[in-house]
Amino acid sequence: MMLEALREEVYRANMALVENNLVAWTSGNVSGRDLETGLVVIKPSGVKFENLSPQNMVIVDADAQVVEGDLGPSSDTASHLYIYNHRTDVNGVVHTHSNYATAFAAVNMPIPVYLTAIADEFGTTIPCGGYARIGGKQIGEEILRSIGNSPAILMKQHGVFTIGKNVEKALKAAVMVEDIAKTVWLALQIGQPEVLPEEEVRANYDRYQNRYGTFQASINE
Repeated sequence: MMLEALREEVYRANMALVENNLVAWTSGNVSGRDLETGLVVIKPSGVKFENLSPQNMVIVDADAQVVEGDLGPSSDTASHLYIYNHRTDVNGVVHTHSNYATAFAAVNMPIPVYLTAIADEFGTTIPCGGYARIGGKQIGEEILRSIGNSPAILMKQHGVFTIGKNVEKALKAAVMVEDIAKTVWLALQIGQPEVLPEEEVRANYDRYQNRYGTFQASINE
């Protein structure tokens, strides 16, 4: 069996979508790209999450040809591959229909940087891309046209896509975008939040991305 470690990683990430309440039934998918071969491991199409296993993940090449697997690859495969083929820095892609974030997508509403949590993780407004039909590369094209520097994008009347330098980073972005979408939705029931000043966005993003979680010899340094 090819790419056993990546199969396991992609399988666990798909199961994490269920654990974090980001998907229902068979919706949503995760893929990961192998740096050495360029092959992509992706969730099979139409399979319930409880029936997934590392063994039934599907391996495809950059042209969407199945290299290994008995099941058909996700219906979003062409869009995942379009992203990989045009963004060499991306090696993990996640798609969900998580409730709060998808509610913003349903009304074509981006999520501005209202919170330090948004500044930390995303460093920019979470954009909403235009509507694109499922099944071909059109979603991938619209993602790359509209995502900018964000690791997450809401796709109009569809759902959420996130990208990362690896599967874990893309998964984290998917978890975080739903968390902040819920908080922003709740805030909007109370009043109109204020957008953080750009200098605060930059400062928070730099701190979180470059210093958060790292050891320092002294808190005074």
